[in-house]
Amino acid sequence: MLDNIKSYYKTEHGIMLCANSLEIMKDITSGSINLIMTSPPFGLVRKKEYGNVEANEYLNWFKDFAKEFYRILSDNGSLVIDIGGTWNKGLPTKNLYNFKLLIMLCEEFNFNLAQDYYWWNPSKLPTPAEWVNVRRIRVKDAINNIWWLSKSPYPKASNKRVLQPYSASMEELLKNGYIAKKRPSGHDISDKFSHNNGGSIPPNLIAIPNTESNSSYIRYCRNNGIAPHPARYPSELPEYFVRMLTDEGDIVLDPFAGSCVTGEVCERLNRKWICCELIEEYLQGAVGRFQEINQQVIRENITYSINKPGTMWDTATEGILPYDGGKKRLINQV
Repeated sequence: MLDNIKSYYKTEHGIMLCANSLEIMKDITSGSINLIMTSPPFGLVRKKEYGNVEANEYLNWFKDFAKEFYRILSDNGSLVIDIGGTWNKGLPTKNLYNFKLLIMLCEEFNFNLAQDYYWWNPSKLPTPAEWVNVRRIRVKDAINNIWWLSKSPYPKASNKRVLQPYSASMEELLKNGYIAKKRPSGHDISDKFSHNNGGSIPPNLIAIPNTESNSSYIRYCRNNGIAPHPARYPSELPEYFVRMLTDEGDIVLDPFAGSCVTGEVCERLNRKWICCELIEEYLQGAVGRFQEINQQVIRENITYSINKPGTMWDTATEGILPYDGGKKRLINQV
């Protein structure tokens, strides 16, 4: 596979290619990729330096990729797409391109939606500023959609690979025991509920702040005068799915690799990997990800919390809602 393709950079387990992934995928054997893990350019209303397609043109642009994704993916493999939403230009309403993409992939290209995930970035700034900070008619947009798709309804997977620590109340329950009974909802909670399974099964909400500031990648870029990729996802995001959906030795492809975060994770976890990126400068920085790859990853046990709705309802001053829904911007509005 890819023996006739010149690599930009090679490691023990993977290869970086400065190329259009559509051309590269033509040389990949059908059914040979176990996981496609990627964050493609989002369909934004404003152009970004890394290149992106406008939301209204996004589905047509993506179709050629979808066809190749389906062909090269193994029968029990997975396609995981991190994709952010966007707003309609000049309006406080959301564009539906990311949901239309999901429907297209399932209805036109025969993918199954194994599960929908949501990546919550706790460090996200209050945006879009006009609707959130100025007119105060929307709340902070801090979620990306993650579509986990598969050719089969039964892709290989295990949630035992991504368990989380038990809560304090669950630890107490495991310590003191639990009386099996029906809950008010009608669910029958058996005595199996009190077994210690090594950790808690996580929800499909993934909380990861995107706050990388002093990683080996950032240091490498700074020391070599390279501009870091402006839209990186945190390594914990691809690592979650690489761990859950692949075994050592499996092949992972990132067709929109950017700074090759997916490749760095796969190298550390002994997965084979292929990363494709069109812009060479991003790959120049990506090389830095593999300079300290054997360093031990420091895991912090951090819990992120969201306040229950209503915490401040009794102290809030409601005032009068704008009759026009905030369409007219007030002169002194802040």
